[in-house]
Amino acid sequence: MRLILKLNSLFFVVLALVCAVAPAQAKPVPIDYFAVRNSISGVQVSPNGKYMAFMQISSKKGNPVLVVYETDNLKKKPFRADGGKLEIVGFNWMGDQDLLVSFRGRVRKKIKGFNRGVFAYRLAKLDMKSKKFHQFNEFGMRVVRELPNEPNKVLISYREGVKDGRVAEGQAVRALSYHKLNLKTGKRQMVLKGNEKYEDITFDEKGRPRFSYTFDVGRKGWSTVYRKPTDKKWKEIYFQDENDFEDFQPVGLIKNDPSRLYVIANNGNDKTGLWIYNVDSKQFEKLVFRRDDADVRGVRRHSNSWTHPDEIMGVAYDTDKRHIQFFDTPEAQLEAATMHQLEGMIPDAYDTRIVTRSRKGDVFVVVNTGPHDSGSYYLYNKGHFNKIGTRKALLKSKDLADVKFIKYKARDGRTIPAWVTVPHGKGPFPLVILPHGGPFVHMYISFDEWGQLLANNGYMVLQAQYRGSKGWGLDHYKSAFIPKGQGGYAMQDDLDDGAKYLVDKGWVDPNRIAMFGWSYGGYASLVAASRTPQINQCVVAGAAVADTNQQVNYYRFHTRGTQKIEQLNMWDDSISPIKEVAKVNVPMLIIHGDSDQRVPFKHFKKYTAALDREHKPYQALVLKGADHFGNTLTYDHKKLFYSKLLDFLKNDCGPGGL
Repeated sequence: MRLILKLNSLFFVVLALVCAVAPAQAKPVPIDYFAVRNSISGVQVSPNGKYMAFMQISSKKGNPVLVVYETDNLKKKPFRADGGKLEIVGFNWMGDQDLLVSFRGRVRKKIKGFNRGVFAYRLAKLDMKSKKFHQFNEFGMRVVRELPNEPNKVLISYREGVKDGRVAEGQAVRALSYHKLNLKTGKRQMVLKGNEKYEDITFDEKGRPRFSYTFDVGRKGWSTVYRKPTDKKWKEIYFQDENDFEDFQPVGLIKNDPSRLYVIANNGNDKTGLWIYNVDSKQFEKLVFRRDDADVRGVRRHSNSWTHPDEIMGVAYDTDKRHIQFFDTPEAQLEAATMHQLEGMIPDAYDTRIVTRSRKGDVFVVVNTGPHDSGSYYLYNKGHFNKIGTRKALLKSKDLADVKFIKYKARDGRTIPAWVTVPHGKGPFPLVILPHGGPFVHMYISFDEWGQLLANNGYMVLQAQYRGSKGWGLDHYKSAFIPKGQGGYAMQDDLDDGAKYLVDKGWVDPNRIAMFGWSYGGYASLVAASRTPQINQCVVAGAAVADTNQQVNYYRFHTRGTQKIEQLNMWDDSISPIKEVAKVNVPMLIIHGDSDQRVPFKHFKKYTAALDREHKPYQALVLKGADHFGNTLTYDHKKLFYSKLLDFLKNDCGPGGL
């Protein structure tokens, strides 16, 4: 049946902030508009469609509150629950009236070492009938997946006997154990005992382990293992030598056919595709979908996870934006038609999807994000379509900038994909080069807070997918570290060459260019500060790797196979900024969180001490209590960070500012 939608009067969740909405002609908007945390997030409907829940932040410095509405009466006062001394960070509906809520709490003042941060996590059940929480004792307990056929149970994992859910420095690693947790009784049923040999175990909708990975020390490679529904032991279905960088990733089961899997793999090609793989013959049987210009990045599952658990409807790939290629089946084409109709109704439709749906399918939530939409939620309820709210409620479409996808040639002839955020007005513009972190990650631009903040203040923003970035084929990825690490060399050239391309196009003023990055992007900014010839008027380095030897030592004895090779080759052979301090030749702003577990604060202290010894001027900003990751940055962190960033660019970036 084709879905018929009609748009009713809108219901909005309003973010109560002291700052008023700027007049239409005012530019830029107040920093608060970007610095506030998301006013609404994680919208989900209950399996019976009776309730809708989401996390809401209604003040600048507030923590999320869990809000539950009756879907048939959005005007009725909702139920609200906060986390007390803990912060609510997520939830899942488990049955028609139970919510499993995840909390985060700060359990120590300082990090315990690399990837051993200051936060711990725990779960509690919220019963909508009694309106009370029941807390589970173990820190580190995580939801693995819902069990649609057992509505009062959920599959969880945790490390038994590990305090705060984190492995202490020097403590033997305890493998994750998997249990079915009965939400009514609190009792647990062991599904799979912890075994450090197996990593990233995937379970089916009945809670049965189906595939995993293990590193074979003797053969020096990765083994993908699999279980059919009736199997009690793992069987190897694919082996990959540690020097093989091709992808082989099981992503889905084929209904009623335990001998075949959907896998994303190269299978001898530069770009990954979606394949049907036979686990008995250990052969690729059929190529379902592949492109010549970009990797397959994932699959799109059926929007109703209760009635069609894990059923794959199509594949996702990213070029200029996220695209979904739906399968040519009646069910998949119905999903495609529904999405097409929704996109026609939503303003600034860009990346649109159904994120949660009732069992009957007649109640669901849609989210849309894009360059002109920070993330808006809509509720469809039995023929009525209502807007629920927007993540950044103060940012309007007119405040935000267009994003253009480009490709340009690096100096050695390599094609570099990139996104350019274009500010309002007429160029040539000042440019901020914004390299992503990782570096071996995939990204695509939908709504980018930093890019939009900078564009709103008049800067063009270049986000280049320099060599090493994933999503653009095996050769593009490997060229960052084979035959040697290219950090500070060709990877840095890719960024400079993107800026020069924009100058040649007449979009950018060659005398007003800066670089700002975080994590690996911060490393690239430190490298840029010492480059000759120099195209940047200044750099801003956030959470930056300053000492490559220090950083790689965190990984050296804790990784295996291809990941170890890429990390060691990359960092061992690349430029180390700590050794280049004497060459710094532009103004610098250096930012770091003092609770950073991924790039520990020691990097900041060593690098600024070296700048002092060399009598190099710089500005520094320490974010007290901030970890490496964006979800640990409070409103106060971001207000301070964004204010300092924009002030530095405007007033202290080279002669006269940027």
